[in-house]
Formats: sequence, structure tokens, C-alpha cells
Amino acid sequence: MKPLVPIRLLVTLAATFATAVALVVLLVITDTALSVWQRIEQTPGWFMVVWPLVIVAVAGFVGWRVWSLFSGPSAKRKPALETGPVQEHELRQALAQAEQDGVTTNDAQFELRELDQRRSDPSVYVAFFGEISSGKSSLIKALVPEAEVETGPIGGTTGRVTHYRWEGDQGLVLKFTDMPGMNQADGILDPVARAEVRRAHALVYVCDGDISRSELVELETLKGLGKPLIVALNKADLFSEDEQLAIAERIRERIGADASLPVIPVSAGGEREVVIEHADGRVEHAMRPRPPQVEGLRSEILGRATDDPEGLEAQRDLVLLETAAHQLDTATQRQRREASEGIVRRYSRRAMLGALAAVGPGTDVLVQGYLGVSMLKELAAVYGVSTKELDLNRFVELATRRVDYRMNILLAISGNVLKAFPGVGTVTGGLMHSVAYGLIFDSLGRAAAYSLEDRGNLTPESTLKRFEEALGENVESRALRLVELVLPQLPGSRSGPDG
Repeated sequence: MKPLVPIRLLVTLAATFATAVALVVLLVITDTALSVWQRIEQTPGWFMVVWPLVIVAVAGFVGWRVWSLFSGPSAKRKPALETGPVQEHELRQALAQAEQDGVTTNDAQFELRELDQRRSDPSVYVAFFGEISSGKSSLIKALVPEAEVETGPIGGTTGRVTHYRWEGDQGLVLKFTDMPGMNQADGILDPVARAEVRRAHALVYVCDGDISRSELVELETLKGLGKPLIVALNKADLFSEDEQLAIAERIRERIGADASLPVIPVSAGGEREVVIEHADGRVEHAMRPRPPQVEGLRSEILGRATDDPEGLEAQRDLVLLETAAHQLDTATQRQRREASEGIVRRYSRRAMLGALAAVGPGTDVLVQGYLGVSMLKELAAVYGVSTKELDLNRFVELATRRVDYRMNILLAISGNVLKAFPGVGTVTGGLMHSVAYGLIFDSLGRAAAYSLEDRGNLTPESTLKRFEEALGENVESRALRLVELVLPQLPGSRSGPDG
């Protein structure tokens, strides 16, 4: 059956009508504009200047209000320290502020006190590091057999660092630092040794052959400190000259260093066993002294110590300031995480109790929005992120939509968990919903805290994705914890699950 009115005719009529309406609107706008212009021409000259400015100001204000309402969900927090090289005065100000905010800053403060102490000491610190039994101590004693020994615990730990003091010509004072070696704990430098390496002016890595994978990791890290680095190939008298050159080239290649990295063949001396064959056929094993070979290493160290002393001081200070800044950041993040966990736990409990007090079981606490928005506000304040009420309400609304299709699963899991609490299920019919809402708030809070820490804002797309993931992570154990959280508030309930 053919249509009563051809489609082509309908399209033509619609286009004609739209054109006519557009012409009428255009004529009305033109007539109004001409009328307004004629009236403006009759006004004083100052009006011709003021009126356009008023129009621009009104339009700008309206545009700003629209942008402020519908812009991003939050402004990224300002870091405690600006990017780039750490400025000491900024770091000390940040430490003072962190202490006022309740952050534990002991580690960072200790590092700054150590920096002040090192600045008052004119010595050039040269740290020796390497694997256990690589010959660090013997090599230092061969370098400065007359050195005075200064030993003491560092940072309250059980590890010990030994400083060998040596005074050269023109008042130059060197302190050679011996410290715990690698392979004392999973093939990595002891924390005491790592700290001392950061505090030194120059570094000497002692090895007795090609480096292992664990040594490579440490060397790459220490090379990145930007301090003078010298590789001492110990027991070099056991290698031929060609073998020494091959090992040096291999070390440079593996850590990505050029030919300027000094790899100095050395020997700490000591004794070695020799076999003596006598004319009568007797074979005798005897120990013979092995003279140390450290002249090349001593010369390289002295050259580095005297070449650019101001540069050594500046680089040492920079590394220590960066270390203190990192420790402050770590302490701040730890304090924020603890605070955010407390906030999420508190609001999850409130959501559960609110669900139990609701008029009817199943009342959606999250849709009401108040608790969700309040929790997000407190979390944002912990991380120093500014937020807008409109953004948070919109965010909670979006989160609510993500919950709808998971609600039955959450209720089923809540019911299974409640079986571990005989008698609790009879206290109130809304307990399953209460646990489900607790899981929702716990997941939302954890997702928001993660986004605030990792990204510095509440970007809806990434945060809501994390929220959905959190809804399915360790659900039963979290539900059990939430039940125990509100259990004391339930009349007639038992103190815990069976078992």
C-alpha cells in the first residue's frame, strides 16, 4: 500500500516552512538591531563608550559562572615542593608545615641535621662499597695504613660505618668510608650503606671481576646520583693486562658509561701461596708477601677531591636535600593514607547504620548523596584538593549508576557473610542491605583516595573505573570486617562469627 502523502513532498514542505521561519526570525532581529542602533545614536557620546563595556563585562561574568559550574571535577593539589631541583628553604618550610599538620618528619629532619654536620666538616668523604669479601677494608688500609679510625652507629640501626681519616698536603682531609657490603640482605646494599653513599662526596666501587646482576642494579642507581664514581678492580694481579682491559670495557658497557669512567686495577696486598720445587725433587708450599698496588687509585681519588671541591659540595648537598624531600613525601603520603582509611571506615559505618535506620529496607543511601558527598569532601581535604559541590554531587550520581547492576551480587555476598553470625540476621531484615551499602562506601572511598593520591584529582572516568574494580575486590573479607564494625550497635547480637 502506497503512503497517502509522498515522503519527498513532506520533506519539501518541512524545508519550506523552516526557511520561512528563519527569514521571519532574521527580519525581527534586523528590525530590533536597527531600532536599537537608532536610539543609541541619539544618546550622549559617553554612552557609546560605556555601553559596549557593560555588555562585555556581563558576557564575561556569565561565561565565567558557566565555566566554574561545569569545569573539571577538582583542581589538582599543589605539591609541597615545586618541581625541579629541591630548594633548601622551601624544604625546611614544607617540613615545618608538615609538622603542624601532624606528619611524622623524623627521617627527613635527621637527614637535614646530617647535612648541617657534614657542612661544618671540611673533609672530603669517599665511600667504598661493593659485595662482601670484595676487599674494601683491606684496600682502604692499603691506601692509608696510618689513618685514624672513626667508627659509630648510623641512624640508630645495628649497621656500622667506619671512617678512616687521612690528612694530605695543603690541609686536604679525606675520610675513606667502609660500610656494610652487598649480599648481606638479598644481594642489595644495606640501608645504612645506601644512606652513607648519598652523604659522600665521591664513590669507589670495589669488585674483583665482572659484575653480577645485583651489582649492576646498584651501580646503575649510584651512577644516577651524579657524583664522581671510580671502579676499583681488586686482585688485579690475578688477571693479565688484556683481561683487565676487557673487564673494564665490559663494566662500562653494562652500566652505560663511556670511557671517562675510571676502572683502576688495584691490589690490596697481603700474602699469597707459592709452590717451590727444589733441585732434589722436593715440593714446598710457602706464603709470600704480596705488595699492594694502589698508587693509581690514590692518584684518581686525590684528583677528584681537588679538581672541583665546590662542585662536590653542591652535588652532595643536592642529593641529601632530595633524600630529605623524598622522606618527607613518604611520611606525608603515609599520614594521608592513614587519615583516608579512617574517613572511609567511619563513613562506611555511618552508611550501614543509616541503612538499618531507613524507613524501608533497600533504601538507597548512596542516592541520597549526603554521606557520599561528605566523605568525598573530607578525603579531598586530606589531600589538599579543592572541590566543588556541583562536581561531587554529579560524581556520586555517576557512581550510583555503576552500582545498580551489581546490587544483587552484593546482597548475595552479604547474606553469605552474615551466616557466620548466628542470630544477627534476625535482628533486622535490612542487615543485608546495610552490609551492601557498607561495601559501596568502602569501595567508593578507596577509589577516591587512590585517585587523589595518584592523580591529584577526582577525574570521573578513571576514579569510577577504579570504583567498579574495588566493588569486586576481596568482597567477602571486607564484608566480614564491616559487619564486625557495626556489630556492637546491634541489640542482641553476638560478639563475633563462629569458629
